[in-house]
Parts: sequence; structure tokens; C-alpha cells
Amino acid sequence: MNISPELFDLDADMSDYTTFSHGLYIGGKWRPSSDGRVIEVVDPSTEAVIAAVPDATLADAAAAVDAAAQAAPGWRETPPRRRSEILRRCFELMTERAETLAALISLENGKALRDARGEVAYAAEFFRWNAEEAVRISGEFGLAPSGANRIVVDYQPIGICVLITPWNFPAAMATRKIAPALAAGCTVILKPASETPLTAYALAALYEEAGVPPGVVNVITTSNPAPVTAAMLADARVRKLSFTGSTGVGRVLLAEAAKHVISCSMELGGNAPFIVFDDADLEAALDGAMIAKMRNAGEACTAANRLYVQAGIHDAFVDGLAKRMAALNVGPGTDWETECGPMITRKAVDKIDRLVQDAVARGAKILCGGAISAGRGYFYPPTVLSDVPAGAAMAHEEIFGPVAPISRFEQEAEVVAKANDTEYGLAAYIYTRDLAKGMRVASKVESGMIALNRGLMSDPAAPFGGVKQSGLGREGGQKHGIAEFMEAKYIAVTM
Repeated sequence: MNISPELFDLDADMSDYTTFSHGLYIGGKWRPSSDGRVIEVVDPSTEAVIAAVPDATLADAAAAVDAAAQAAPGWRETPPRRRSEILRRCFELMTERAETLAALISLENGKALRDARGEVAYAAEFFRWNAEEAVRISGEFGLAPSGANRIVVDYQPIGICVLITPWNFPAAMATRKIAPALAAGCTVILKPASETPLTAYALAALYEEAGVPPGVVNVITTSNPAPVTAAMLADARVRKLSFTGSTGVGRVLLAEAAKHVISCSMELGGNAPFIVFDDADLEAALDGAMIAKMRNAGEACTAANRLYVQAGIHDAFVDGLAKRMAALNVGPGTDWETECGPMITRKAVDKIDRLVQDAVARGAKILCGGAISAGRGYFYPPTVLSDVPAGAAMAHEEIFGPVAPISRFEQEAEVVAKANDTEYGLAAYIYTRDLAKGMRVASKVESGMIALNRGLMSDPAAPFGGVKQSGLGREGGQKHGIAEFMEAKYIAVTM
């Protein structure tokens, strides 16, 4: 197995990523798994195997925790300004190599290059933002109400962090966790999704080049995440778990972490309502719907999952969205003309089709798409459904694909009730020219994030996260993201 650092030269030809195996990155060194096993990485556009990465064992997980523990004292004591400079350099290197990283993401994930470029820019911003925040971590000083002592509060790194990220944003979901953890002074073990590990390993080499010391960031891949993760969480030196993924897996991880009283941040599933009122700007609403629905071909937890359109504008909106969706160019993610790439796996395609057929059986009408594409690759066409009933499975499950189910509504109170009729509460979208109504509805919708007259709300400078079954904690934002990786220490002082 070739595991030399040269393999991860981001200026190299992309064929390098399909020729060799990739090593686990532990303690600043590339290594095979302890038993020599590998995980094949598949291009979802062609179903061809493009690379193989090591399949980490329990021994490898223990080695990663050891490396993080050895690096922890030095990184904790590194001056904030120095940590900031290293994070800033990570941002600069990602920006310089954005095209290569975007091509790699498209290759292993399947997303259209335009979406991959957007992801790289977004992912890099977490390093710039946290580089600026790293030097602004401050404590508190005050007088106890009794006057007996002074209250000093110091914020310290929480410790070794296990970070688990999904396949849909292989760069951004990693940097959204790694950047604030490093800014806070923590060391980390990243376990990226086995479907899209190449980006995580490429970025690990970039961090090293930027000056991140050995052991501060470790990356391991495994096809059997449950026991590997459990073993890391059982190690008393691990004090933080940050997970992005499904609510079902999140519940399992929370239970595992509870055994060891480990701090958890959970960014889980979504079922975002997209609400369009009669007084909305139709073209702006259609523009926003295309962004909210088709970013990463709908494979996003913030994707518009249920579109509710008021009766007066309903027909025009449905017609406009169907025309736009039908006109999208479907193809391999690495094709410059592609607007909608493949889904991540055949299983994902089958789930989308199941949800569509269920809705149709319950009375929904297919206006475009609606059938699995023939040929190689995990493709599903952009699809618009009208008259989707509340009992349809897709009204309660994440579609995670390019399907827009539209339902009609009459009154404000009615649509608020429909929007809240879900266990999830991550993102929501509202379109109206009446700002007072928009703010009123936003206050009533049970969601951690609201986009008002916008099709996109994600920003490293804003707190990202949900309510109800959509998660715990926040990522990004002023102090919010870093605070997840710190603990408050109170010192009572007699002056």
C-alpha cells in the first residue's frame, strides 16, 4: 500500500487520487490499518471504484486517541495568536487550491462542480472565521452579590474531541468542527464518512502544510463505525463528541456518550418547510426554491423538504418550478455542464423512488421526473410533485434528493401548523413581501434557523443548528461554535 505524503499533493493531477490507497493519518504520519484491510471508494457517477482507504480497527482508534493525547498539552499551551495564524494559513491554502479540492469532492461525492466550488469556499471560511475568533476568547470577572469574593470565570479547552462527519459535504462538515476545536485549543480525531474519505485525507495533508502540529488532527476511516466510535468514547481522555448525520444514528451516539458523561454536539436530520405566501415575489420565491431544494441535488439536511404555497400564487409557482426543474442538466458531477449530479448510493436512489411512488399512490401528481434513470450511475431526475397529501411518507421523512413536493394552503395559521407537524426543527424558509408577517411566522415556526426571502441561510458567522429532534448545540457564529469545545472554570477569589 502506498501511503506516502506525496499522494496528497493537492497540486497533482487528479489521477493520483484514483491510483493509490490512502493511509490513516495518525500523529502526523500516514499508515495502513493494523489488519491491512481497505474500504473501496466508488464514483457515484459511474459506479467505478476510484480508490481504496484503510479500514481502521480498534487498535487504530486507540492509536489515534494516543496521538491526540500526546499532542494536547502542547497545542493547549500554544498562544492564541499562533493558533490563529495556523488557522488562517489553512484558509489560504484551501482558497489557493479550491479548484483541485472541488474536483476531488465531485469525483467521490458526485455533486456538480458548481456546488463543489461553493462547498470549498464555505468550508474554507470556517478557518478564516475561527482564526479571527481564536484571539478573542475571553473570561469573565465580577463581584459576588454577597460581596464576599470576586467571581473569575476562565474558559479552557474541553479536551480530546471525536468528530464524525457525513458524506454530503465532505469538506465543510469537517472544517465546521475542526476549525473551532483547534481555535479553542483542542486536539481531534476525525472519522469521515466511508463513502467520501478522500477529501478528509487531502485536507489533513493541507493542515500539516499550514503548520498544524502532528497529532492535533488525526483522521481515520472505518467500515464498522459503531465499535470503533464506542472504543474512543470509552477512553477517559476523550471529552467531546461532535456528530453530523441522521437523527437515528445521533440517538445511538448520545446513548453511548451518556455512559461516559461526554459532552455532545449533535447536528441531526431536518424536514424543512418552504412557505410561499400570496404576496411573495414569484420570481424571487422560485429562485430561492431552486437553491433551497437543489443545493447538492437536494442531499442536504437544510434542503426544502415540504413546499407549502398559498392558493393565490400556487398554480403559477408550481408551473414555474416544474419548468425550471425539468430544464436542469443531469450528469456526472465532474462534468462542467452538470447542474444535478448523482445520488451517493443505489440505496439512496431506491429510497427517493419509494417516497415518490408512495406520494403518487396517495394522490400526488408528477409534473416532471419521477422515475429512476436508466444506465450507470446513481441518478434520479429532478422531480416536482403537486397535491402532495399530508399523509405521504415524504412529508415526514427526509427525501435527501432532487424531489420537490408541493402542497396548497389557504391561511397563515394553517401553514404554521403544517410546518410544525414534524419531529424535526432544523431549517425553514418563508417568502412574503410583508416583513411583519414574515417575522411573525418565523417566530412561530419551530426551527433553529429561518431563511426569510432567502434560499440559503448557512454562514460561518451565524449559529447553525436545530431544535426538537434536529439536534443539540450550535456550530459557527460569534462564540457559539468555539463555546462547544470549551468548559467554564469558576474561581472564587478573595481580594
